[in-house]
Amino acid sequence: MGTADSKLNFRKAVIQLTTKTQPVEATDDAFWDQFWADSATSVQDVFALVPAAEIRAVREESPSNLATLCYKAVEKLVQGSESGCHSEKEKQIVLNCCRLLTRVLPYIFEDPDWRGFFWSTVPGAGQEGGEEDENARPLAESLLLAIADLLFCPDFTVQSHRKSAVDSAEDIHSLDSCEYIWEAGVGFAHSPQPNYTHDLNRTELLKLLLTCFSEAMYLPPAPDSNSANPWVQFFCSTENRHALPLFTSLLNIVCAYDPVGYGIPYNHWLFSDYREPLVEEAAQVLIVTLDYDSATSASPTIDGTTTGTAMDDSDPPGPENLFVNYLSRIHREEDFQFILKGVARLLSNPLLQTYLPNSAKKIQFHQELLVLFWKLCDFNKKFLFFVLKSSDVLDILVPILFFLNDARADQSRVGLMHIGVFILLLLSGERNFGVRLNKPYSVRVPMDIPVFTGTHADLLIVVFHKIITSGHQRLQPLFDCLLTIIVNVSPYLKSLSMVAANKLLHLLEAFSTTWFLFSAVQNHHLVFFLLEVFNNIIQYQFDGNSNLVYAIIRKRSVFHQLANLPTDVPSIHKALQRRRRNPETLSRTNSQEGVSMEGSCPAAPAEPGTLKTSLVATPAIFIHLHHCPPLPPPQGIDKLTEKSQVSEDGTMKSLEPESGRSPAESSSPARTSEREEPGQACREQQQSPTASTGGQWNPTPDWVLSWKSKLPLQTIMRLLQVLVPQVEKICIDKGLTDESEILKFLQHGTLVGLLPVPHPILIRKYQANSGTAMWFRTYMWGVIYLRNVDPPVWYDTDVKLFEIQRV
Repeated sequence: MGTADSKLNFRKAVIQLTTKTQPVEATDDAFWDQFWADSATSVQDVFALVPAAEIRAVREESPSNLATLCYKAVEKLVQGSESGCHSEKEKQIVLNCCRLLTRVLPYIFEDPDWRGFFWSTVPGAGQEGGEEDENARPLAESLLLAIADLLFCPDFTVQSHRKSAVDSAEDIHSLDSCEYIWEAGVGFAHSPQPNYTHDLNRTELLKLLLTCFSEAMYLPPAPDSNSANPWVQFFCSTENRHALPLFTSLLNIVCAYDPVGYGIPYNHWLFSDYREPLVEEAAQVLIVTLDYDSATSASPTIDGTTTGTAMDDSDPPGPENLFVNYLSRIHREEDFQFILKGVARLLSNPLLQTYLPNSAKKIQFHQELLVLFWKLCDFNKKFLFFVLKSSDVLDILVPILFFLNDARADQSRVGLMHIGVFILLLLSGERNFGVRLNKPYSVRVPMDIPVFTGTHADLLIVVFHKIITSGHQRLQPLFDCLLTIIVNVSPYLKSLSMVAANKLLHLLEAFSTTWFLFSAVQNHHLVFFLLEVFNNIIQYQFDGNSNLVYAIIRKRSVFHQLANLPTDVPSIHKALQRRRRNPETLSRTNSQEGVSMEGSCPAAPAEPGTLKTSLVATPAIFIHLHHCPPLPPPQGIDKLTEKSQVSEDGTMKSLEPESGRSPAESSSPARTSEREEPGQACREQQQSPTASTGGQWNPTPDWVLSWKSKLPLQTIMRLLQVLVPQVEKICIDKGLTDESEILKFLQHGTLVGLLPVPHPILIRKYQANSGTAMWFRTYMWGVIYLRNVDPPVWYDTDVKLFEIQRV
């Protein structure tokens, strides 16, 4: 049968289905076989030949026909999984049913009246031989188990282990799927021979699986994130006998993928890479199955014991979701190394620079990889510690900073900005991350940032400065997070470059202007954070940071202005008037941008008021994560993080959450002013009715005084009191105009015994909560929605989890 005839017959069957007003009997095989047995249509053909309007028409006008179509398609998949798909015709039927269900399922999910259909048993669908219907599984369970079986079907999705053609076919029911894991890696040493047909078949089955899971897109975000996805819940339960090999296959296929291969230029133009679509689909299925709220259920802890298996069996059972359970129990160092190297290689791929333009293949699924990396760190603390144990963490840091810098002016990628910052916030809560940042930065990634010679800490500060000063306005809620990351690592930064030091001082200069401080109730938090950064470096890393000390001396007027901040009503009013005349949030004046790195190009700004997708293929769609809570949550950074104090032996102890202060702070007035939690005074004042009039907040003298008196300026003022006269005397005595001589003097200077008693190091560690869990779910599905454009699985369906804007 020719392809054209096949498509024509398929289209005729669809028209018959939509025009028949009477229910078609399930036993009418001649009619139903037209959809899968007599046609050889691609998934693109199915999407073109089954229009959305006709699916909805059948749903509304002939519901029994749609129900029978779904039931019969699932029945064929179950039969294929039980028989083992030995013939080519069986394989074709399975693929056709797979494509048809992928097309129809989203329209089942978008209608609340249909959503329970797959979780009911079909009347008369019991086992043959007259068994009662109560023995029949719900349709959803039958479908998921059939997909799982088919993903390990010899000669269809995995390589057969038969020695020769005369050997008997493998029994699908007795088959040990752990021997058929798709790729070497975690828990599996054998790398099967690549087979592009198997890759294509796996990809189609995984796309159907992802479509099954996508019911979550059609439910509005729940206030509590405990509402588990029933499809994911069942698939990741003990009912699925393939759970372990499938989890391992998905993880290994992603982490083992090398898009560059042997590095032959333009190899991706010469031949098709059938592995990449599979890797993308595997990454998406993996992050959806790992969508589990760790805030409400702690993942099992790893006790460090080593067994001969990839999963540590010595731990408690852990979550009911087996995929989360398996992920949390990985413990062998060679497995961690494999995962980390794989994720780092793929994240770094878009940064590749070659002499021949477009000669290296660039992947597009870095957002899914960031979600996966987040899940790895969140559910497996031993993996997080492994990442931070060596400089390998910098292979993750540099790509994230590249993505943040590249997306800062593009409103369509605000979700990417959030997840990148959240990963860095999580990492910065560990001491080792700050220590690793001291490694010199020598790999020149093309970013439009000033050229500098320094460390990875300098790179982080320069990129953060760029985000704050030239990002779009919707990034302002992230400023607290960005500065919290710098605060967390600041006690460990041995030597900042002059470029990074000037960037920090420029931020303080911008944030401490009166119009900025008085224009919003939370703006002064940012000054507290920056002062804490300076205090940490002066108290703990003074010896190597002459560049920062010199920058502080040069900009000493900023600190004096803060100390003498006006609190009277006329001054406040005058500052706010200046705000109205100058609406720009931050100025680049004196930021010393300098020359950008070679090969870089500036980020393209988004059109005002729009959130354009970054996909060329769907220029008419705008996606807005409308329902998800802003990040950080409205309560502020203190709700997003948990404060821990570093003891002298390097261990951390959590501080009481009450008011964010330790008992030591309450007993010592001097220590309180040094260590007041940023924003604490503000939060107390926010609850006072005197701070607002008619629903609009206005600054008052009392409010300004409440936090001005707690500005931690003592250490810096003491430094200036000691060093400024000495520097001025040297300049006068030696007639110096060259800053290198002053820096040399500062390098050999000391403030031992002259500064206040060093304050305890305070680290703000990321704390999981239901608000961020809901945000991650919304962001993840938003990414999946936009990435699946060929075929466009969810296009033109009534999604509820986020808002779609079409232009």
